[in-house]
Amino acid sequence: MIIDGHAYAYRAFHAIRSLRSPTGQPTNAIYGFVKMLEKMRMGIQPTHLLVAWDGGLSAERVAALPEYKAQRPEMPEDLRPQLDEIRNYLAASGLADFCGDGIEADDYIACLARRAAAAGWEVVIASSDKDFMQLVSAQVGLLNPNDKTGTIWGREQVCAKAGVEPEQVAEWLALMGDAVDNIPGVPGVGPKTAAELLKQFGSVEALFTRLAEVKSEKIQAALRGAVAVVEKNLGLVRLQDVPCEFVPEKMKPQLVDNEKLCGLFRRWGFKGMLAELAGPLPGQQAELI
Repeated sequence: MIIDGHAYAYRAFHAIRSLRSPTGQPTNAIYGFVKMLEKMRMGIQPTHLLVAWDGGLSAERVAALPEYKAQRPEMPEDLRPQLDEIRNYLAASGLADFCGDGIEADDYIACLARRAAAAGWEVVIASSDKDFMQLVSAQVGLLNPNDKTGTIWGREQVCAKAGVEPEQVAEWLALMGDAVDNIPGVPGVGPKTAAELLKQFGSVEALFTRLAEVKSEKIQAALRGAVAVVEKNLGLVRLQDVPCEFVPEKMKPQLVDNEKLCGLFRRWGFKGMLAELAGPLPGQQAELI
């Protein structure tokens, strides 16, 4: 299981409010992250696990589109210090994580998932980011926190959500754009129209070769004027290959460091979690305190 760290930290931060340590430090994101991680591990029972963090924006994407993700607000001040504390929790819990300078978590997760799948492993990616739908295959599934059923998304769920096959998701995104990442799409082409076009033509290349067959003159004209935009978008939305190694041993959960974990829970004021340390965490052996 590979977890999108920042996505879950933000989710926890906004889901829980006004939680602070005995010294007044914000702990809402830490608490929520820990609880979500425990629930995922109980549900999935992964043998190996890694949390990936954003290490900055891709230089290639910013060079291609200077306004890439530029509209995103600054990280909340109360969240920033909690990220380091979450990483301290992961280390004390014997769980692997990764953050590389200039490497977006999405790209690292994609790279790791592809390498693991190629080595014959089954992979679950935990994230609500629609970009990951392009990775779905017989060996790679998605755990979307917005889906309260806990279903591991496969081809069927991707097709139901996007209206296209996983192999077409990047082209689907390139046509309609992605407001979350500040990537402009073809004017007048939303998710439904993009899916219909790909169903009819199969690919962006075939679509532009056979533009005259597009029934709507308005959409046809918009597409004709957006050839370069879509081509650029494909380079932006496709998850890139980045330096990464698939070494299963590095992602196998290690023994919990009870002393460190106990100290963290005390510092954060997590009395319930402190009490639970008397029992083992999911999938690991923990000494009694």
